[in-house]
Amino acid sequence: MLELTVRQVRMGQVAADKASALRLVAQALHEDGWVSPGYLDGLQAREAQGSTFLGQGIAIPHGTPQTRDQVLSTGVCLLQFPEGVEWGPDQQVYLAIGIAAESDEHLHLLQILTRALGETDLAEALRQADSAEALVQVLHASPEALRLDPGLIGLGEAAEDFDELVWRGARLLRRGGCVDNGFAAVLQQVEALPLGEGLWWLHSEQQVRQPGLAFVTPARPLRHLGQPLLGLFCLASRGEAHRALLERLCEVLIAGHGQALGLAQDRQQVMQALGGEALPDWPTAQVRLANAHGLHARPAQQLAQLAKGFDGEIRVRLEDGPAVSAKSLSKLLSLGARAGQMLEFLAEPGIAAEALPALVAAVAQGLGEAVEALAALPGVLAVAACAASLSAPQVGQVLPAIVAAPGFAMGPVYAPRPPIFDFPLRGASDLEERQALQRALDQVRGDLQGLIARSEAEAIRAIFATHLEMLEDPALLEEAHRGIAQGQSAAAAWGEVVEAAALHQASLGDALLAERAADLRDLGRRVLAELCGLGQTAEPEQPYILVMDEVGPSDVARLDPRRVAGILTARGGATAHSAIVARALGIPALVGAGPLVLQLNTGDSVLLDGQRGRWVFQPDAQTLAQAERARERRASLLQSAMAQRFEPARTLDGHRLEVCANLGDSADAVRAVELGAEGVGLLRTEFLFMAHAQAPDLAIQEAHYRQVFDGLQGRPLVVRTLDVGGDKPLPYWPIPVEANPYLGLRGIRLCLQRPELLETQLRALLRAADNRPLRIMFPMVGGLDEWRQARDMVLRLRAEIPLQDLQLGIMVEVPSAALLAHQLAREVDFFSIGTNDLTQYCLAIDRDHPILSAQADGLHPAVLQLIDMTVRAAHAQGKWVGVCGELAADPLAVPLLVGLGVDELSLAIPGIAEVKARIRTLNLAACQGLARRALGLENAAAVRTLVEEQG
Repeated sequence: MLELTVRQVRMGQVAADKASALRLVAQALHEDGWVSPGYLDGLQAREAQGSTFLGQGIAIPHGTPQTRDQVLSTGVCLLQFPEGVEWGPDQQVYLAIGIAAESDEHLHLLQILTRALGETDLAEALRQADSAEALVQVLHASPEALRLDPGLIGLGEAAEDFDELVWRGARLLRRGGCVDNGFAAVLQQVEALPLGEGLWWLHSEQQVRQPGLAFVTPARPLRHLGQPLLGLFCLASRGEAHRALLERLCEVLIAGHGQALGLAQDRQQVMQALGGEALPDWPTAQVRLANAHGLHARPAQQLAQLAKGFDGEIRVRLEDGPAVSAKSLSKLLSLGARAGQMLEFLAEPGIAAEALPALVAAVAQGLGEAVEALAALPGVLAVAACAASLSAPQVGQVLPAIVAAPGFAMGPVYAPRPPIFDFPLRGASDLEERQALQRALDQVRGDLQGLIARSEAEAIRAIFATHLEMLEDPALLEEAHRGIAQGQSAAAAWGEVVEAAALHQASLGDALLAERAADLRDLGRRVLAELCGLGQTAEPEQPYILVMDEVGPSDVARLDPRRVAGILTARGGATAHSAIVARALGIPALVGAGPLVLQLNTGDSVLLDGQRGRWVFQPDAQTLAQAERARERRASLLQSAMAQRFEPARTLDGHRLEVCANLGDSADAVRAVELGAEGVGLLRTEFLFMAHAQAPDLAIQEAHYRQVFDGLQGRPLVVRTLDVGGDKPLPYWPIPVEANPYLGLRGIRLCLQRPELLETQLRALLRAADNRPLRIMFPMVGGLDEWRQARDMVLRLRAEIPLQDLQLGIMVEVPSAALLAHQLAREVDFFSIGTNDLTQYCLAIDRDHPILSAQADGLHPAVLQLIDMTVRAAHAQGKWVGVCGELAADPLAVPLLVGLGVDELSLAIPGIAEVKARIRTLNLAACQGLARRALGLENAAAVRTLVEEQG
């Protein structure tokens, strides 16, 4: 944690203007070893975006997110300018605090500074300070305020005795950021002071971060040392911050109102009695902060400026924390808000309807910084005063959702409620609780190993292998043991640790990582169920539609596909692990349908249309009959397609396409051939790397690839080299947290930084081929330089390991690759278009975004134009083009891809026969005309309508 010390101070500096001062700041940061010399550019760029003047003679120059790569380590330097520096109009600076921050460690420093800004004569004191010690003392001189707010009040707590009530009070202080984890143990050693009328008092100065007072009452009256226990004050004390509160409390007790505090039913009553500020009964709205580095100066400045545009009072607070003015930059900085924390806005009723949505939208969009939505955190906007509670959908209502696994499903709803884990907060003994936790972990470990052994699909095995890795995480176990040592029960310690880790995962600003937080919670629930002795809920005997907020992978894997007709969830995306498991089990699934599905009750009737991405509540007989006919037609077509699966995919007028399989498991190659694949168009090699605790060596990789070649029996194999990065991290290849992993170190960019790893993979592929047809393609190539580096490595190895039938190509996933297709086509042997990434990069929409994902449609005319551009460039050089994204399996996309001239389609194994059959019904000339019309349309919806109308 950053602090202000005399070692960081440079006294008596002189600068003619702000530019000169910035050069001195950059030089000081560099000399102290915090930054590289180029950090000055970041300081200047930041000032161009907006002044870093904080007030009271202080400026806080710091770099932009784009120059964080210049930061060697987080640190600060303090430069005193006794003669002052003009920072802007009416902005005179006597102290410049240069900040070099790798993430959000500097937020605590800003809290210190904003407390100091309450001093009216601070600027003059900074100017006159004659030593480093005096200057630092000026900054620390402002007394800390005692935190007293509704978030530190717990009424009706389920406590069985005095010790448990102490633990709950300490937990409120810890959640409020006032104390460290050891504060509860400290309080247990302190002698409690009876105040009379059933009230008790405890306090300590140890393990305190910020002065704060918690007040807790038990759900039922207790006794302690033979006296009534109606309420307990837990004070985290430091300095004189609590003196005024003690005086107020004495007045309450002398007036005989102490018992009323112990019996209070409303936190605002307690606040008023103790002299704290009660929150006004104004409309509110909540939103989670998505900025990777928290509410630092720049986004806080943006928020303050927006709030000032409304003619009325607006306050903001961290969840259950003190509310401050949203129009004050210093007050906003004093919150110290970090990524993933919930901000709650309160606005006067007269401006709330306009102000609250604007403020929430601004925070969700990053307040001027590029952010990713926190997809695993529902409810971006919740206007408490005016939002109507959700009601059940109307009979026959048709509602949209995201297709996670295709197919039709209909039947009664089964909506199991989340399990209620009832456990004591305090443990029996350290040894017993550790043993209980270990038994639960061992049981879950065995269950996971059993799921891996029983699962036929590699996708499922890989997911639960990841869960095993999570279970073995020493950091989780260490934190849980620390909680047990402080007196928590095994269940309380484990639950708290897992939830904190999941919240951190969800706050990293990336949708895919946020979805992985669901895996962590899923694992946490499994262990808690063991600790609490909860058995599995019995599912209905008849086929049903499973409806949940979010389905964990282990929930899906335990389901019986013969009884689960389909899955419908409020949250989740098409790449969530639960969606992957559903596809592997062949269960139709719709996800991301929104909170309305949570209003469904067990027994309600629903229809899932996994072809069009929609569901129907209480469908009538006619709708059900139509769906049944559609399902029967599809079943008949699939049966016919399976009978002809080995026939080539040739249009009615003789145009030939290859249809291949996307694979993640080497063992699936045989199955792909059996289901009609003419080769493998995409072998995802990252699954092999994810399944090992360390990078697989040459022998392991060669055996894996050789199994695929053997299964293909001479058919071509297209291999994508390792495609991992910030969005798909490997546990043994740590990558610094990136503000936007999708735009960071991924694919070939990352592998070129570890050429030895890429070289091992290429060597294994060449050795495994044994003169069988091998096609190697590199992911995330954005230009010629990356392509040439990768190509040259292969050619060098090919001289050592000769291979006759070898082609080298790239994935077209980045728009720049499509735009440079004419240049790249002269050098590559083929292109394979990854429409999933190409779509999200082209449209600037995360395909897993909880709100925008439906708009990330690969049939958008802009995406189709990039495909057209790529195909034309390749064919001009006599090269072939494949499509290996989800678009290749989309029935509406197939005729367009045929018309655009794509030569190969590669998709998941179950859809191969169906796509080949679809191609046999098409006419090339008609498809070409259809594609030309689609390229000129306005949006994806118009394209889909066009294709549907053409049949």
